[in-house]
Amino acid sequence: MNEEDKERFVITVKSNTKDLFAFTKMVPNRKKRIEKASNEPIKSDPINALARILHPERQYLIIDEIRDETKSAKTFKLVPDSELGTSELAYFRAGQYLSLKVKVNNVEITRPYSISSSPSDALEGFYNITIRKEEHGFLTNYIWDNWKVGTKVVSSGPEGFFYFEPLRDLKTIIGIAGGSGITPFRSLAKAIVEGTMDAKLTLLYGSSEEDDIIFYDEFKKLEEEHPDKLKVIHVLSCDVVSLEGCETGFITADIIEKYCDVKNCIFFICGPQIMYEFVIKQLVKFELPQKRIRREAFGEIKDIINYPDFPKEVAEKTFKIKAQIGNVTKEIPAMATESVLVALERANLAPPSKCRSGECGFCRSLLISGDIYISPISDWRKAADKKFNYFHPCYSYPISDMEIRVPRQL
Repeated sequence: MNEEDKERFVITVKSNTKDLFAFTKMVPNRKKRIEKASNEPIKSDPINALARILHPERQYLIIDEIRDETKSAKTFKLVPDSELGTSELAYFRAGQYLSLKVKVNNVEITRPYSISSSPSDALEGFYNITIRKEEHGFLTNYIWDNWKVGTKVVSSGPEGFFYFEPLRDLKTIIGIAGGSGITPFRSLAKAIVEGTMDAKLTLLYGSSEEDDIIFYDEFKKLEEEHPDKLKVIHVLSCDVVSLEGCETGFITADIIEKYCDVKNCIFFICGPQIMYEFVIKQLVKFELPQKRIRREAFGEIKDIINYPDFPKEVAEKTFKIKAQIGNVTKEIPAMATESVLVALERANLAPPSKCRSGECGFCRSLLISGDIYISPISDWRKAADKKFNYFHPCYSYPISDMEIRVPRQL
């Protein structure tokens, strides 16, 4: 930007009357600039080019390094796969996730994983994602058996709303994490200690086993080096606890109040579904406004049958879904206790999805006929969508035969 351009963007506040009068000159000044402008066509589009870099539809990545964190967690270092057209990584806000697209047994599925590296690492050319192996996990077992250095991975651009916003959030963050829910907090902590995020973090981290605490040594070192910015409290629910300075049991209101000034902070929560249900009940005791509690989308509900208003009489039933995707129409089976999205994936229809939590709206589809059960805690639809029968397959469950129209995968 040259000096003449800089002068055009300088705003000087003089007085209410003078400033209002200055607005009357805006249109004449604009017309003068248009008259002086070149009649040569614009040959480049820097704004849209920047938007494509920041918000790519897809990123082609390759595994550069694999690090064992604990007996059940690994960190994968992902770098751009220039052979497939990704030359640089999209920047992100600490706390966001990548939606990975993985083909398992010729069926393409998507899963969101929080980025555990800092935003500045993306500028250095890599992302970290840290994945915990689930005992009966469909994708994690495949990853453990098949992902190696050199494996190619397809992902979305950075997604999600689990990030610190200085215009909205208080500068003191209380993080409540459980299990692999620690991953976005590593990104947040690194951004804070690097100075790219003006905030302080007190982290309450619940684990069920001492030898399965992810990032234990790394967080301890960060806390020692930056005590004014980061404090970590481990809460262990195992029978025998040998680590010093830990709390035992679960993250209760008493523990929260012991380490936090609950009236002058914002809560960020990330962990398994059962932890959310427990912690939210604890936070209710403090009568906080909803805007002071932010939680990461926690993926699909694994025990939808336990929700009080779920129709138990259909729990063992399988229904038929007539699905239209683009020019393809296919009738598929769908179990009542699995989401419509899972049924579409099992049928190898490759439906669009990202968050798998009802939050992003990427899988938004039309219910032409039939009935669905929608989780009451994750019905993020707009009022117009509810009125005109649009729904999110990732958080909707079939309770009758159905006909639906699904957008094609980009």
